[in-house]
Amino acid sequence: MSKSSRSKSTSTKSDNGSHHKARLISSRTVYRGPVFSVTTDEVQEPGGVRARRDVIHHSGSVVVLAVDESSRTPRVLLERQYRHAAKAYLWELPAGRIDPGERALPAAKRELLEETGYTAAHWRRILNFYASPGFVAETMSVYLATGLRAGPAHPEPDEVIRKSLVPLSKAVRMVLKGTIRDAKTISSVLWLDHQIRGGRKLATLA
Repeated sequence: MSKSSRSKSTSTKSDNGSHHKARLISSRTVYRGPVFSVTTDEVQEPGGVRARRDVIHHSGSVVVLAVDESSRTPRVLLERQYRHAAKAYLWELPAGRIDPGERALPAAKRELLEETGYTAAHWRRILNFYASPGFVAETMSVYLATGLRAGPAHPEPDEVIRKSLVPLSKAVRMVLKGTIRDAKTISSVLWLDHQIRGGRKLATLA
């Protein structure tokens, strides 16, 4: 068999295997809380490996990339709040959990209003990704929100949030310097910067 044929055969076999899913042998719920649950699963994965996997199950989250286009430079709405898991104050985009039975877009609009008081005239989903697929079954949907209008915020009792409209160029510098360390915010800010640098107008993105 020629080298090219071997490569093609190997590639085909790998591609076919990529469509297979793990076989669930057993699953046991070890924790159930108000926000997420944890299961311990015994699985046989597509490659034949049998393993124990502890999985955090979550209803999914929404992220809002709210952009003010009223000035020459687009400004991104950022929040700063204390995160116990990180033991630090973090700069983040508005975000939150999708409640049971709730759809993603209404959840995004609700979170933006509750946390910041802003509403938006135009919405578009731009990204959808897994937060940490090694052990967390949580997806995040990022919505671009433009046509912002300010209003009173309605945060949860345990949310102490300081919000700021930050020029996109400064937000990018904050990412590159490590000032912004939140993954959903990093990916969203860099996505927007890439679009703007590519000559896209906000009006065509929303």
